[in-house]
Amino acid sequence: MQMLRVSVWRGTEQGRYVDYEVPRQTSQTVLDVVTYIQRKLDSTLAYRYACRVGMCGSCAMTVNGVARWTCRTHVGAVADEGNRLQIAPLANLPVIRDLATDMREFFNKWTRAKGYYKGSRTRHDDFTAVKPASKEAQALQAGIECIGCGVCYASCDVVGWRTDYLGPAALNRAWTLLNDVRDATRSERLRAVAGDAGCLSCHTHISCTERCPKHLSPTASIAGLKRATVAAALNGEM
Repeated sequence: MQMLRVSVWRGTEQGRYVDYEVPRQTSQTVLDVVTYIQRKLDSTLAYRYACRVGMCGSCAMTVNGVARWTCRTHVGAVADEGNRLQIAPLANLPVIRDLATDMREFFNKWTRAKGYYKGSRTRHDDFTAVKPASKEAQALQAGIECIGCGVCYASCDVVGWRTDYLGPAALNRAWTLLNDVRDATRSERLRAVAGDAGCLSCHTHISCTERCPKHLSPTASIAGLKRATVAAALNGEM
């Protein structure tokens, strides 16, 4: 039986890699490998997962230097010729222990980017008409499937060197809401994303788009925010 040589990050920020040997299996995912280690070799290994089928995003880790969903990453696609894997926690996030990261700041940035819906109508008002073919609806639909897995955030170089940068996920969320005709906080949201830590700090490296497991384009959403904030400034809305 072929064996995988797997180096797994253990500890917190000051941890180290520990090597394990795991039997190679057909159609084996990286999450299968991590689960085998935790169940068969070292029960103290900390990691996070839930659905195992690419719906929740909670199993995201760094595999051979690239942020990925481990449940959807097959070993055959990432192991090198020596059957070696390196598995680490997501970058740009504090490490709780081993492969589990603290996601609080990631989601706090969604709040700072006004990444929540706030309408103006009450239950006594009629529904707002949303035209699916409209430019706004198409822009909203292009980014709405984000599930907050953190892969784009971990892949973002700007987040790496500027910790207050809102990041691609929060900015993508802000862009979808900016295009929601039912939302009533356009000016407030534009001000939130226009500061030094907002959309204008994006260097358009496109890493977030290249690595998004949902095939979204936060880069395009951020570009939309850049255009919208500049237009609002020129029109005296900010």
